[in-house]
Amino acid sequence: MIKLSSKIHDLGKALMTPISVIAAAGIFLGLAAALQNPAITGDAFNDMRYPQLVIGFIRAVSGALFANLPLFFAVATAMGLANAEKATAAFAAGIGFIALHVGVNFCLKAQGITAATTTVAHLTGQGLAQTEAMMYAAEFTNTLGIFTYNMSVLGGVITGLVVMLLHNRFYTITLPTAIAFFGGRRFVPIITVLVLPLVGVAMALVWPAVAQGILWVGELIGKTGEVGTFIYATSERLLIPTGLHHIINETVRFTPIGGMTTVDGQSIVGALNIFNAALSTPGSIPDEVTREATRFLAQGKIPVMMFGLPAAALAMYHTARPQHKERVKALMLAGALASFTTGITEPLEFCFIFVSPVLYILHALLTGLSFMLMQIMDVMIGNVQGGAIDFLIFGVLGGARTHWWDALILGAIYAPLYYFSFRWLILKMRVETPGRESEGELGEVTNSPQPATGTTAAVGAKPAAGDQSQVIIDGLGGVANILQVDCCFTRLRVKVNDMAQVLDDKLKTTGAHGVKRVTEHDVHVIYGPQVERIANQVKVALGTTA
Repeated sequence: MIKLSSKIHDLGKALMTPISVIAAAGIFLGLAAALQNPAITGDAFNDMRYPQLVIGFIRAVSGALFANLPLFFAVATAMGLANAEKATAAFAAGIGFIALHVGVNFCLKAQGITAATTTVAHLTGQGLAQTEAMMYAAEFTNTLGIFTYNMSVLGGVITGLVVMLLHNRFYTITLPTAIAFFGGRRFVPIITVLVLPLVGVAMALVWPAVAQGILWVGELIGKTGEVGTFIYATSERLLIPTGLHHIINETVRFTPIGGMTTVDGQSIVGALNIFNAALSTPGSIPDEVTREATRFLAQGKIPVMMFGLPAAALAMYHTARPQHKERVKALMLAGALASFTTGITEPLEFCFIFVSPVLYILHALLTGLSFMLMQIMDVMIGNVQGGAIDFLIFGVLGGARTHWWDALILGAIYAPLYYFSFRWLILKMRVETPGRESEGELGEVTNSPQPATGTTAAVGAKPAAGDQSQVIIDGLGGVANILQVDCCFTRLRVKVNDMAQVLDDKLKTTGAHGVKRVTEHDVHVIYGPQVERIANQVKVALGTTA
């Protein structure tokens, strides 16, 4: 039986689908904002009608994506967690999202709460102080034209989870002959329409208490200032091996914990939403508010991803045994380039996370320190990745107000700090980073149990492209042991029947940087940015696209 912990990891994977879209949309939005900044392009370019129409169109499309994030999260959650018939689950989630908010709206109307009675002007007219009125008004919003509680992406995730439960329970249901047409997958949207409005009514009753709890946590982080930022960033890195770091990220990016403000009477909650709203509508949000939001975003990652981890990669290369330096050089170079340009760090992190807890904890603490120092230096660089792309688009092209040079200054300190601390610890503690493995691990795999169809292979001798998929399948225990194959940015995520049949050494012959057993049935094989191609090849070899 697949346990709850497995479903939690599946949720983290499902959330990556909308995140990948908005990360790309954020880059387009940042470029558009830069091109409309007279300090960068000049007044003459800003007066050109047709180029500005094109740029305005890009901003409008990107802004619409951010405005509808809760719906995307609902669809992605249900689709990602559905056992089968994922398209039906996605369709039902769209229906369920609307139905839930209709239920919320009905309950609010019954209490006499409407859009008109929750404006700041109306509330101050009733005697509330300006700040209290703004805080209360921020609890409500219009979602797809429906007046409802401002549950942001949390409302979408809740919708997706409920729809997933309904879908997995009823998509194979058989109804009596007279109404058999409405059975099976057709029954899922029907039961969704019946259940989700009731869930919306229940949410309307409990949400005020939930919102107060979220606000309390947000205020706590706000009051702790730089310390709160340090705790967040350190915790996020420590959660990397579990895959649950996506969940803590989404919490600060899309809930009041990451900040809250108002633009044109519309509440904006979450650090990433605030930053993107500032890009979409220049001048609508004070720099101080945006700066407070970006303390949770890309700026704290830049010194680590662009400077620290590439320096750590150099240290791992220099400490590798001479006979293995060529193999390690290719691995470190690929990982360092991925980290520097895009902020994808797992290919490098998984080279030391599991072999040295000390190096891993040091890395997490230095990341937390970077976030804290970027906040102290008043840096204002948003988006989510933290590589050179984000640095150039949201930092350099953002102008002097972003204080982008401070990220370079700290990066210049972080490069030698990472290099010498990693080099010293690797040599002092004899850490078996790539190229320093024991000779038994570098030779033939002769002591590990082998699957019926597999043969031994030398670790480090990557199989030909045509054989890679089959070796991966063998390393996962064979076709009969594999329940489901999927991937995120850097990991092949696999559900297996029997974890004991998974052979780490065999998987590493296919170019895997590491293997992580996350739960009793979930294993992550880390390949890096090329994992999408590998996942597709494995699915083809298995004869499935699910």
